[in-house]
Amino acid sequence: MKTLWLLVLSLVIFGCTTFGTNNTKVDVNVICKWGTQQFDLCQYKNQEQMIDALLLAMVLDEKIGQMTQSVWHNNVSPETIRDKAIGSIIHTEGPTPGPNAMDWVNKFNEFQASALQTRLGIPLLIAVDAVHGQNTFEGAVIFPHNIGMAATRNLNLIKQAAQITALEVAGTGFNWTFSPCIAMPQHEHWGRVYEGYTEDRDLTTAAVIASVQGHQGTSLAHRDTVAATAKHFIGDGATDGGVEGGNAIITDQVMREHYLPPYTAAVNEGVASIMVGFNSYNGHNMHQHTHLVTDVLKGELGFEGVVVSDWNGGLRFGDPHTVINAGIDIAMQPGNHNEFMAKLKASVLDQTVPMSRIDDAVRRILTMKFNLGLFSDPFAKKEFAESVGSPAHRAVARQAVRESLVLLKSDNDALPLSSSDSIAVIGSHGNNSGLQSGGWSIHWQGQAESYRGATTIFDGIKAQGTQVEYAEHGCYPDMPASKAIVVVGEAPYAEALGDSDELWLSDAHKKLITGCKNLGKKVIVILISGRVLAISEDLDKSDAFIAAWLPGSEGAGVADFLFATNGFKPTGKSPYSWPVAVTDIPLAPNAEHALFKFGYGLQDY
Repeated sequence: MKTLWLLVLSLVIFGCTTFGTNNTKVDVNVICKWGTQQFDLCQYKNQEQMIDALLLAMVLDEKIGQMTQSVWHNNVSPETIRDKAIGSIIHTEGPTPGPNAMDWVNKFNEFQASALQTRLGIPLLIAVDAVHGQNTFEGAVIFPHNIGMAATRNLNLIKQAAQITALEVAGTGFNWTFSPCIAMPQHEHWGRVYEGYTEDRDLTTAAVIASVQGHQGTSLAHRDTVAATAKHFIGDGATDGGVEGGNAIITDQVMREHYLPPYTAAVNEGVASIMVGFNSYNGHNMHQHTHLVTDVLKGELGFEGVVVSDWNGGLRFGDPHTVINAGIDIAMQPGNHNEFMAKLKASVLDQTVPMSRIDDAVRRILTMKFNLGLFSDPFAKKEFAESVGSPAHRAVARQAVRESLVLLKSDNDALPLSSSDSIAVIGSHGNNSGLQSGGWSIHWQGQAESYRGATTIFDGIKAQGTQVEYAEHGCYPDMPASKAIVVVGEAPYAEALGDSDELWLSDAHKKLITGCKNLGKKVIVILISGRVLAISEDLDKSDAFIAAWLPGSEGAGVADFLFATNGFKPTGKSPYSWPVAVTDIPLAPNAEHALFKFGYGLQDY
């Protein structure tokens, strides 16, 4: 009934549902009539003229509405979208539309329908932080975080993962994702290391090209693509001490030679949007950095897309005019949209913000909406709902897992495993898909419980071995297993809550390793972490050691690696250098005193 209601409503909203054709001398495929005013796009020949006409027809409140993004479940309803002419919503931590993909499609279609009931009927941008798969929907495929994807060195696989993410994002009602993160983290203390691909400029640049191509395809108007976002401009991973939102002290030369090239590549690939960072650049906050946002990004690099703020960016650093004048086009306001809109309007009326800046922002937003095909088909692509979490998608994620694992040590014939080996999987991380996935997995901070559709590491090993047990609390006397797969690592975290100086295994996890070793087991350590840690002592007490990063939903990929399934041999190479001690951090990629240099990884067992 809801789908039928939406179809009927769309006919009412659009009035005439005729698409622009050559017969009407319109060069772009659009629905002609929009909103309660029945604004006729088809009286204009091309997209540029249509945007000009919409801008001319819009009043200030409507323009500011287009520049505002709010959280759909936080003081926002479909009626709010209609009454305030808000142009964009985001889904994030909090209530979900329901357990099924079609619940999400139907919910966001309700919001879209309300946007179409505004005076001009301008469609909504509907965004999500799908940073390693559609990680906000339980049942979607969750890929390894970017740190693991970079370890594969498989650019085609990075592109495939983005293509699948786009399908599952579209299949849950969205048309925009805030991904990829192309930070080049320099300090493991930072709680967002895993969101970036690597500390290396060239690998990051190649990865962002692959990701943007995967998300956006050859045209944003295609049904199987979504708008991508390169983030967080610029230097977010280079803050002093690795503090989230801290100060990046960088010379202009280093910025241009090291940090700017991935953004240049993203712009050249036609990335739809770029998000600015919470960090400061030499003491000047990026949300207010007119030179870098307007002069460099939009001017020198020629970026014609949308610049979006981070969370509450329109008010977090002061009055809205400070970020809008710097070049921000859309402000992400989590439920406090009224304050943002009122203050921005006042700044326009008193000419603190020139109307030319408002019109530039709205023109960029409208262009993105036209490019996404929202003026020809604004509603969610429900045909992809059935493919969310499909076996075909999971197979690609499983491949990504096994290729992302980095073999740091392999002695004493501990690997590969044989199906006839007597095996014990040790530790809670070994049988918990939430722990193995890290932050931004179902919840913002991740979760300590398994989630629907995922396979744990133990599940994968049990499926390939004939004598496998799970011993959460460690090896014990008379345990029959001769080989212990000890899975240890970090608990999930995200953003500033992941900032840490304790970059080593907990005492409890160290005891899991030593306990099994003292009982004469061959110890194979699997490290689940969002960054490199100080592991020298743990490495010495193991027979084999694997950096598994944050593998996501397909734990069976770890088993493929351990059993050398179908002749597999290790391919992963570390995207970071490893310190001997925490005091070594920050560590140069090829530092002679590194435990392992950038790119290290054994390629055979």
